[in-house]
Amino acid sequence: MSTQPVSTPQSIDQLVQALEAHAYIPERSLATAIFLALKLQRPLFLEGEAGVGKTEVAKVLAQLLDRPLIRLQCYEGLDVSTAVYEWNYTRQMLQIRLMEAAGHVDEETALEELFGPAFLLKRPLLQAIEPVNGQAPVLLVDELDRADEEFEAFLLEVLSDFQISIPEIGTVRAQEPPVVVITSNRTREIHDALKRRCLYHWIDYPSFEKELRIVRTKAPEASEALARQAVAFVQALREQELFKLPGVAETLDWIRALVALDQQALDEQVVHDTLGVLLKYRDDVQRMQGRVVQEILAQDR
Repeated sequence: MSTQPVSTPQSIDQLVQALEAHAYIPERSLATAIFLALKLQRPLFLEGEAGVGKTEVAKVLAQLLDRPLIRLQCYEGLDVSTAVYEWNYTRQMLQIRLMEAAGHVDEETALEELFGPAFLLKRPLLQAIEPVNGQAPVLLVDELDRADEEFEAFLLEVLSDFQISIPEIGTVRAQEPPVVVITSNRTREIHDALKRRCLYHWIDYPSFEKELRIVRTKAPEASEALARQAVAFVQALREQELFKLPGVAETLDWIRALVALDQQALDEQVVHDTLGVLLKYRDDVQRMQGRVVQEILAQDR
């Protein structure tokens, strides 16, 4: 039976404190899901809009547990050779020429050498099931919804037993399961079979109070007035009919941009000049120009 790392928090309250000490402000429900994922050694599946802090969970866990972070960024067309392993064909060809130059080598010996660990290129999933410095790493499978369903089916097999079969070598099994965090922006539905193997949590946009705490923690250089006004403005933006609502990541980018402009408080001109930090689509920026910004600022005051 594998043992939990010494640094693993032993209660939800300890975990909340540890996360906050690493500048991550969690809801208690999220802290509970993380705590159970660590205790039960189950993957944690996080869904939510872009920019609400899903990826940050894995990064903070790696710091908190003092484990290496291995990240697999998903995209359309992701395949086994990119995600799991492939053979170093260039080095194999060079080795074949060296063997030929050295004289006769029997086929069995050559194959055993050419398809040995020295020629194996380990990709994130294979790296994740092998301990790093004696510790199981934190595996982040980021934006799984961007990958094809075929890759999702393969990942399901890996997460079931934390093992990978390599025909030329055999089966590689994890001595201790890695801490797995899977994220999705829900651009498509993830299959129920994969979700069943995970603990699930939806991360929503934060309340005003929580987002203000995040801003104070991540951007302490901002004045209190600026922080409160900026958070209130972003909260109001999320009530508008926009193609892409700003996430917490955009709030923090905006606060830092305002500080860089030496702003102590919001005014209409600086909001118009910096809307591109918050909104990433031209139609959204145009929709918020003029009277809409005036009304939001007046409401905030």
